[in-house]
Amino acid sequence: MHFTTTAAAAILAFASSALSAPYNSPRTEQTPAPALSLTQQLFLADTAADRFKLLPDDKQFVFDFNQPQNNPGKGGELIAANRKTFPALVGTGSGLALGRVGPCGMNTLHVHPRSAELQIVVEGRLITEMTPENGVVEAADGKTRRGSIHSQFNPDCEDAVFIASFAAEDFGTGQVADSTFAFSDDLIAAAFGQSIAGEDIDRVRKAIPASIALGVDECLKKCNIKKRSL
Repeated sequence: MHFTTTAAAAILAFASSALSAPYNSPRTEQTPAPALSLTQQLFLADTAADRFKLLPDDKQFVFDFNQPQNNPGKGGELIAANRKTFPALVGTGSGLALGRVGPCGMNTLHVHPRSAELQIVVEGRLITEMTPENGVVEAADGKTRRGSIHSQFNPDCEDAVFIASFAAEDFGTGQVADSTFAFSDDLIAAAFGQSIAGEDIDRVRKAIPASIALGVDECLKKCNIKKRSL
C-alpha cells in the first residue's frame, strides 16, 4: 500500500495527537485501616517474647471478675474472661468465667461451640443437666462436653456462685432458645410440629429471657419470688 506525502503526514499527525492526549485513570478513595486492637497485635507477634513486650503493665495480667455484666438477666450475671475481654490470654488456649446465679436463677439452655467446660460451684449449689447428642443421656457431673446443650439451675433461696474453665481463648456461648427463634417463622412452626401458631412466634421471641433467667415454679413459690409474666 502506498501513501501520498499528504496522507502520510495526516496519519502521523493523528497518531501524535492520540499519544499526547491525557489519560484519566479512575480515582480511588483510600481510607486508613483501623488501628489493630491489642488482641490482634498479640496474634501477629512473631514470638511469645514479643507478646510480653506488648503487655508491659502488670495490671494487664489481672482480670476483674467483680465488674458488672452488660445486659444481665433477671436471675444473675456471668462474667467471661476471653481473649477479647482479657488479651493476656492470647496464646494460652484457655478461658474462664464466673457466674453468679440468684435464688431460683437458671443459666438457660446453651452451648459452647469451641470448648468443653469444667465447672466448680464455690458457693451454694447448682443442678446441672446436659445432653451431648441425639440418643445419648449422661448424668450431670460438672463436666460439659464441647458443643453439648446444658444448663445450670439454683434450687435454693440464696445465691450460688460457680467458676467455669474452658480449653479455648474464645470458647463462645450460644443460647439455644435465642438461636432457635432466630430462624424464619415457617421453619420454626415446622420444627415445633405446628404447635406454635404463626402469629404467636414473635410473641414467644420477645418473651425469651436473657440468661441468667428466673426458673422453676416450685422454687419461685418457696422463695416468694413473683413469676415473670409474658
